[in-house]
Amino acid sequence: MKARWLLTLVFGVLSSAPFTNAWADMDIVAMALFENKAVLQVDGKQRMLAVGETSPEGVKLLRVDGDVVVIELNGKRETIALGSHSTASIAAPQVLLVTLAPDQNGMFRTSGSVNGQSMRFIVDTGATLVAMNSAEAKRLGIDFRMVGKKSQVETASGMAAAFYLTLRTVKIGEIEVRDVDAVVLDGSFPTVTLLGMSFLSRIDVEHTGGTLRLKKKY
Repeated sequence: MKARWLLTLVFGVLSSAPFTNAWADMDIVAMALFENKAVLQVDGKQRMLAVGETSPEGVKLLRVDGDVVVIELNGKRETIALGSHSTASIAAPQVLLVTLAPDQNGMFRTSGSVNGQSMRFIVDTGATLVAMNSAEAKRLGIDFRMVGKKSQVETASGMAAAFYLTLRTVKIGEIEVRDVDAVVLDGSFPTVTLLGMSFLSRIDVEHTGGTLRLKKKY
């Protein structure tokens, strides 16, 4: 595997603390029930759904059972009787947000943790995996030679031994992702751990007004 993705780095600084948004209720009414289908009114909009289908608002019809329907929204299940409303028990997901501002070079950095221990990161959307050097792995107590799958990658300094493994947790602010694929390079490269796509692809990443916004719903 070539490691050209290790060479395109994006730096920055943490510009604001993560915050969460308020829960928001959604009004859902069971209007009509059929075999394996239901007509739901979702926040005033009428939706005909078959079992297994999801409305544009994110309401999924799981089952039609006599005079009730079972729906799911944002991982929560709710049973609604024909003609009845459901509001309080179904809410929009909470959003964790971290906003990063660029430095004078237009690059992003942030701090966080790996396996519960502090770590400095360079946000790198060009990196396939979270990547760290062997000294950082040893500091974290990772026996990468024992648990990692050995390979080689090409770096700016030439070929280097690489060990592919899975990190238990990677956390930025309050955003935590579990079981993150990573690579440990034997040597001093990269000098700062790269926060690559094995983490970033599992959250929402937005460039807004020159800042980088990391978001995760739960």
